[in-house]
This record gives sequence, C-alpha cells and structure tokens, in this order.
Amino acid sequence: MRYEVLEKRKIAFHLNCLEQGGAERVVSNLANQFAKEGYEVLIATQWYGENEFQIDERIRRVHVGLNMEDEKRSRAIQFFLRIFHLRAFMKKERPDVLIAFAQRANYRALMASFFMRVPIIISIRTDPVGHYDAVSDKLQIPLLFPRAAGCVFQTEGQREFFAPYLQKNSRIILNPLHDKYIGVPKPTNRTKEVVQSGRLVDFKNQPMLLRAFIQVHKKHPDYMLKIYGPDSFDGTKEILESIIEENHAGDYIKLMGGSDSLEKDLNDAALYAFSSDWEGLPNALLEAMALGLPIVATDCPCGGPRTVMEDGVNGLLIEIKDQKALEEGMNKLIENPEYAEELGDNARRICEIANSKAIFEQWQDYIDEICSKNKR
Repeated sequence: MRYEVLEKRKIAFHLNCLEQGGAERVVSNLANQFAKEGYEVLIATQWYGENEFQIDERIRRVHVGLNMEDEKRSRAIQFFLRIFHLRAFMKKERPDVLIAFAQRANYRALMASFFMRVPIIISIRTDPVGHYDAVSDKLQIPLLFPRAAGCVFQTEGQREFFAPYLQKNSRIILNPLHDKYIGVPKPTNRTKEVVQSGRLVDFKNQPMLLRAFIQVHKKHPDYMLKIYGPDSFDGTKEILESIIEENHAGDYIKLMGGSDSLEKDLNDAALYAFSSDWEGLPNALLEAMALGLPIVATDCPCGGPRTVMEDGVNGLLIEIKDQKALEEGMNKLIENPEYAEELGDNARRICEIANSKAIFEQWQDYIDEICSKNKR
C-alpha cells in the first residue's frame, strides 16, 4: 500500500557508529537516499570509527554517546547515561520517527522513548539465535519490544523467531545494493579465480573455504582463491595464514585485504564462494549476485542466502559446515562453465528488486504507514 507523503518527514537513525559493516552500510545508503529526496535526516551515533562510510553533507550527524567525564563513571552509570543522551537528543530534535539498527541500539532507543511520542522502528540485522536469546534478552524483549511501533527484518527466518505481536507490525525489506554494483558490464572472459569478499571473521568460516579450495586446486591446479576483506582481529586471519603455510598454498591462495573497488576486483572471476555459518542478509552475497557471478553458498541461518537464492536457478545452496559440499560445488561450477554462466545471469536479476530506489520506496512506505498510525 502506498501512503501519500504530505510533507517531508524528519527521520533519525540510531546505531553505534558508521564504521564499515553491514548495518552501517545500509544506514548510510538509506540516509543518503532520504536526504537526496529532500527529507531532513539525522544520524545519532555512540562513537566515531576510524574507517566510516561517507554520508551526504545535508545529513546531520549527532554524537549521543559518552563524553570524557562519562568515561570516568562506572559501567552501570554509563549504561544509563547512554540512554539519557539519546533521550535528550530525541527531546531536542523531535524527529517524526527514529529507526534503530542492531541489538543494543534497538534496546537503547526503546528505553529512551518512554513517555515520548516519537515512534520507534527497530531493525533486526543478524541471526536472532545466539544474539537475542540470552538471559538478558529474555528479560528485555518482553518489556521493550511491545513498545516498538514497527520492526524491519531481512528474512522470514528472523521474523519467525519473535512473538506474533512483533511479526504483526513488521516488514521484510532487503538491503539496498550500492549503485556501483548495478549495470556492470558482463566480462568477455572469466579468469581462473574463485573469490570471496567480507571481513576475516570466525562466523564466515573462511578456514573451511581454504581447506575445500585446497582440494579443488588438486583437481584444477590452474585456479586460485582470492579473499577480499579487512582483518577483524579475532584471530581468523592468523588461522588462515597458518592453513596457507601448512599446505604450501601461498602461490594459489591470497588474502587480498580490504578493497573499495570490489565491483572491478570480482567482476570477471570464475565463481564466488560464500561459506558463512550464520549471517543476517549478507551484503557481499547480494553484490556478487548483482555482478552476475556464479555462486556456491551455504544455506546459513537465519535464511539470508535462501531469501535471495534458489538452488540450481541462480546459484548453488549447500549445508553449512559441509566442506565436501563446498568443494563439490566449486568443482561443478568450474567444470560446467555454461551452466555456471546461466546461474550468474539469473543471479544478476537481484538488481531488479534490491536496487537503492526500490528499497528506498519500501522504507518510505513503511515509515509513512508507521507515522500515520502514530498520529491517529
């Protein structure tokens, strides 16, 4: 349903920071789009990161985290000060809606909004299992989540985890693709490279990818694996380096580091391998699809890959933590290039439903619906 926009609303986003990551990328893209359309947009963050996404100069960035004096207080007091600062921001700015991204931001926003008329839209950005099922979550969710005016999920699996009251007022909205991944010309020839993009971090199970590719390389010694992504400093990079060294694989497995030109780095690869044990809706997978890459991906909870992929139609879906299946999937795409190209061509159609304009309009509709209900 399309709601008439009688006036440009004042929209506030709240999250921890804008340092490069999945939720931060979505917020920066959405905020930029709303600003471009003439909305007054604010982003309230807890801190400033070292490597952050760029935002439109028309967007106001407001610090709602701890100041130097606050840092000297106890952790318990700091907890309440974070809520106090966010509440002060809401009272001063009086946005028409505040949209919180990620777990702690969701909780803070709902706590800060007590006895205020600002509607809060929360957003679930990861697998709820393991992230919204601790004892503290089981205490906070029944108290806070009923106060949410709405909730945006990325997958049906996320939505099914929560109680019916939250499901009822929710929407499933995909992450918006960056424009630079849309309309990239199809390569004339593909290189003999298997690629992956994303942080080097434990839940992406890149060690399994390396071990599977080592077996693929025995069968296809002219192929190499390149992983593009920064170090998360959780020890994963060291594990990967150890696997490479132990298997004398340095000539054909490369850790490329972060890149701002993935649309060029990945575009002519033979295939894209996605190995995560769990994710929300991975931007990296959407980007690989938009580029038309043949893909083999784990069917990880909470259903991100399955939300956008159909096995054998626009990619290959395999069980999580199944190294043999990953190896066989890569071999299948390497050995059947025409079939692989067909999957890639079908994957490229993600651009039709996940382009920035389409996703912006879904968010715009939902925000208008929530704000209209709140006025009534």
